[in-house]
Amino acid sequence: MIIDDQLYDVIIIGTGAGGGTLVRKLAPTGLKILVLDRGDFQEKESSELVDLEVFKREQYHAPESWTDEAGEPFYPQTNYGVGGNTKTWYGVLMRMRDRDFEAVQHQNGISPEWELKAADFEPYYTEAEKLYQVHGKTGDDPTEPSHREDYPFPEIAHEPFPIQSISETLAEQNLHPFYLPLGLGDQGRTDSEDSGVTPALKYENVTLKTSAQVLWLHTNPSGSEIKGVQAKVGDQYYLFLSHIVVVACGAINSAALLLKSANEKHPNGIANGSGMVGRNLMKQQLSVVVQLMASQNSGLFPRTLGVNDFYWGDKDFAYPMGHIQNSGGILRDVLFSEAPPIFSAIKSLLPNFGLRQLATRSIGWWLQTEDLPDPDNRVRFVGDKLRVEYKVNNFEAHDRLVYRWIDVLKNVEAARPSIFSRNAHPRSDMPISVVAHQAGTCRFGSDPTQSVLNLNCRAHEVNNLYVVDSSFFPSSSSVSPGLTVIANALRVGDHLIQRFKG
Repeated sequence: MIIDDQLYDVIIIGTGAGGGTLVRKLAPTGLKILVLDRGDFQEKESSELVDLEVFKREQYHAPESWTDEAGEPFYPQTNYGVGGNTKTWYGVLMRMRDRDFEAVQHQNGISPEWELKAADFEPYYTEAEKLYQVHGKTGDDPTEPSHREDYPFPEIAHEPFPIQSISETLAEQNLHPFYLPLGLGDQGRTDSEDSGVTPALKYENVTLKTSAQVLWLHTNPSGSEIKGVQAKVGDQYYLFLSHIVVVACGAINSAALLLKSANEKHPNGIANGSGMVGRNLMKQQLSVVVQLMASQNSGLFPRTLGVNDFYWGDKDFAYPMGHIQNSGGILRDVLFSEAPPIFSAIKSLLPNFGLRQLATRSIGWWLQTEDLPDPDNRVRFVGDKLRVEYKVNNFEAHDRLVYRWIDVLKNVEAARPSIFSRNAHPRSDMPISVVAHQAGTCRFGSDPTQSVLNLNCRAHEVNNLYVVDSSFFPSSSSVSPGLTVIANALRVGDHLIQRFKG
């Protein structure tokens, strides 16, 4: 093993929404920074996925298998490469609702209160929206959180046909469709490579090593600090030394790294005296509902329309249900490349149509419902195999959201009979292999017996170890976690800058 002869101020492990943003924040400080990413550079997914071979690819699955609760192997849909999973997101960057930071009663339990509130994150949300060039419009969403400033860029217009027509029809039903906040730059949707890593690499004090898989974290003899980061870079093993180590591998892999780095002082895993590392895994309930059309669309329109009228429930269900957004044209939406069951469902209804015809004769709707933290939903090792034990909870709320939305779609179709075919509304629920929106495995809090990290996202038990991905979430909300991860990385960046100033 090669011991790197350089002593870094900060080592950041991972370049997704958390790690990629943090290196951008710290780069101008002059701190000596090493960034390690398990993958390599990759092309941004085309904004026009006209090659239907995309539906057969498994480019965005991890190269190793994990196991589920029963010990059955699966290949997770998670991306290893510079930019992490931001390379496959659609760039919908929503703030958590103000009430999401409070304790919220759900049908099956309580979504716990955050010790930091919306007001604590608001300035960092604003900074994040500027950094990731978010286009949006305030005032249309009935659940809109507090904004000190408007979005930095104007909203992206709906595709005239069919999305604008649907938006107008929803408004006629006394619903409140709104423009989704989208991160968009000159090259399409923004991600943590182009908004974080690439600008940071312009500074001489920042070094990036790709194809660098971190294997272990090594502490000092007392266990109070991380002294070395052991990684396999290509075919060679290295040990890197740093004053501060930041883990940002995604909620599942960050917890896995801490667990497998167990030593004499941390026998159950680094920073795991509370036994909470890997527990309380959340990944939201995610479903797609397909709406069939009587006429063709381009299949290439962007995601622009959101509906939150049922976010906190409705007159028939007094508990939160969740968030709805159009999926974007199916030929354009990379998430559909990972959900071929959708096309199987439509194919059974329209057996004489090819994939392209199916894609241009349908609209997808993406539905998201908060799942509740459960300590038995967890990440752990069984032997040398990573096991993800996860049972869905809060499922009635999600089912109600799906059925309520199908009722809405039927009303839209009745109002626009020349546009839609009212045969059926196929639904596909994302399986355990789709680990999108994962969160919660290293929750933050002031009580070290009930949390892994303090409110600055530093490990309670390890003075120089931080975690800045969605691991820190105490609850998941029903909006995508990306913007909150970005905002938190900027917040932790300010803390680290002050820490180095002494």
